[in-house]
Amino acid sequence: MDRLTAMETFVHVVETGSFSAAAKRLGIGQPAVSKSIAQLEARLAVRLVLRSTRGLTPTEAGLAYFERAKRAIDEANHADDVARSVDAGLSGNLRVSAGVTLSRMHIIPHLGPFLEQHPGLNIDVMLDDRRLNLVEEGIDVALRIGNLSDSSLTARRIAQSPCRIFGTPTYFERFGEPQSPADILNHQAVIYSLGETMRWPFTQGTHEQPIAAHGRLRVTSSEGIRAGVLAHHGLAMTAEWMFTPEIASGEVKAVLTDWELPPRDLWAVLPTGRMASAKARAFVEYVEQLLTETPSAKP
Repeated sequence: MDRLTAMETFVHVVETGSFSAAAKRLGIGQPAVSKSIAQLEARLAVRLVLRSTRGLTPTEAGLAYFERAKRAIDEANHADDVARSVDAGLSGNLRVSAGVTLSRMHIIPHLGPFLEQHPGLNIDVMLDDRRLNLVEEGIDVALRIGNLSDSSLTARRIAQSPCRIFGTPTYFERFGEPQSPADILNHQAVIYSLGETMRWPFTQGTHEQPIAAHGRLRVTSSEGIRAGVLAHHGLAMTAEWMFTPEIASGEVKAVLTDWELPPRDLWAVLPTGRMASAKARAFVEYVEQLLTETPSAKP
């Protein structure tokens, strides 16, 4: 029995929750997976998983073995990546999860030099503002904006953008510009309803003034925020990089700039417990460099 292969099979079984799902991921038959786990348990003389009609559950010993086996596999994969990258450059597939607007405006249009540098590399970008399960989706690295609610994630902040209140000159001509945070109560807001708070936390020095923004238009994507503001439907609290070209052209204007709002962080996130591959590290470094050249972002 190939020890590393058996460990890898076991890790897939725990991650997917079943022999059949692990077999599908590995591209082998389910009997081969069952045999591999049985041989592994026999060699270790310990039960790693409990099987029932409701599914599969790792034992306490199985969970402990899973954590260490996963690290060993990640180390082996990392060694492979390092060896390949020394002479041959990066190759294979890289699966990236990222928000729609950030990718469309600041990443995808500028991937040309990175792809030219690594002709053997394919990049699959999953455009979605939702927080996907990185393991289940087979994602190598995710780019996420805002606070990370899951403290178990392996993440590194790679950029930060100031957060402002934005509207269009047309909107301000009709309804006036707010002169203080309290004036927001007299305006319509375009609300990002996918986990976004409707309390806008203004600060000025030591003075705090949170405002409960309200609006008739709520959207579940950053593209919806852009569309709502550009259609003059109301104000939005968002990162400057959401409106970089419109700020430059004057199509969108920031107001209450003498007040501060919490900046928006961009994080590079890896699946829990997984060491970054050479491909993922190179991609993250490239994106980090890209955003240092974006006027509305800073490292």
